[in-house]
Amino acid sequence: MTIDAGRFTERAMRETLDRIAQRLHVDATDAQLLRLTNNAVFALPSAGLVVRITRSHRLHARVHKVAKLGAWFPTVDAPTIRLADTTEQPIADGPLLATVWEYVRPNPPHPDATDLGIALRVFHRLDPPPFELPRWDPIGDARTRISDAEALSNADRAYLLAWCDRLQPRLDAFVAVAKPGLLHGDAHEGNLLRDDGGRVLLCDFDATCIGPFQVDLVPPPANEARFGPTGGHTKLAAAYGYDVTADPAWPLLREARDLKMIAGGVPLLASAPGVADEFRLRLDSVRSGDANVRWTAFGDLPR
Repeated sequence: MTIDAGRFTERAMRETLDRIAQRLHVDATDAQLLRLTNNAVFALPSAGLVVRITRSHRLHARVHKVAKLGAWFPTVDAPTIRLADTTEQPIADGPLLATVWEYVRPNPPHPDATDLGIALRVFHRLDPPPFELPRWDPIGDARTRISDAEALSNADRAYLLAWCDRLQPRLDAFVAVAKPGLLHGDAHEGNLLRDDGGRVLLCDFDATCIGPFQVDLVPPPANEARFGPTGGHTKLAAAYGYDVTADPAWPLLREARDLKMIAGGVPLLASAPGVADEFRLRLDSVRSGDANVRWTAFGDLPR
């Protein structure tokens, strides 16, 4: 199911936000759009809240998982943002689901890869929560996004699904011998916040799961390979105490990350200007084996 251009636009998401704010009895007139990808994320500074509204009906299970995680994090003092104590979560607005979080205002300095390494080291030491989490399954996630995306051409769908088929047995073999633990699932500097006390907090738990710790160390070096060097990987490796690019599984993990970064744009093809062109650039660069092509983050494209 693709994101419908009328039902999932920024305007439609703001209308949903207004209804949720009314139910919470808070003012949304100062709402700031922070992100418009698979979720529409709005900050309501005056209310001290952040509202995350899913833009894909196929991802509702994730919203319920995230709400459970948000309730659990304070019990173990996880280095994460906190779910707002407002009402039972997630909150439904017709077919849409949302979670509401405590607002963390930006505090300098902006968290960097060193902060990411420190936060992940603490996060990875946590025992899994007392409820079931999904296992790391990048292929299953990619297939979900690809299989019935109406804006995807048949040729592109076939190529992506064949890629999934080639990767699956190799990833299965890696996971079979790796030690499982709590994963953030989408660890990068953009998913960090610094609170008023200076503590760095992880956010965005859509992909949180159980799997090999190496997975959380892949985004910085993989992103540098595709978006350009930043020096972040060197800082991350030093702060965490492990260089994932020296791991024998690095080429496989990087390829799985590339698939994730391409498949992640599939639900947005029909509604977000610029995504189709960026999707084509990414897919063509992978198919041709051209590692020198620079990608642009979907979140940085025109909305």
